[in-house]
Amino acid sequence: MCPERLIMEHITSRWGTLALIALLDRSYRFSELRREIGTVSEKMLAQTLRTLERDGLVRRDARPVIPPRVDYSLTDLGREAAEQVRGLARWTERRTAAVERARAAYDAAKT
Repeated sequence: MCPERLIMEHITSRWGTLALIALLDRSYRFSELRREIGTVSEKMLAQTLRTLERDGLVRRDARPVIPPRVDYSLTDLGREAAEQVRGLARWTERRTAAVERARAAYDAAKT
């Protein structure tokens, strides 16, 4: 798989997209981010954050305090990607009705 496709897959995955958009607003602790995103499992969110961190999009800040505190935020590269993803998400919100009409017309023509 070419590198561009793999990066695109990470950014546009279900949880990658939601994590990036949430982190545009502020940094989050893991449990806060999980609540913000919704129905994602701990395992899936952890995997997504590790992948985005490896890609240089998310920063993991582990603080040596008791209890341990880990915050997640966007890097400059991550902020740039998240802005693009948020644009697509906003377009989707605006155009959902048009897509649903197109689906209905397609389905009606196939029956």
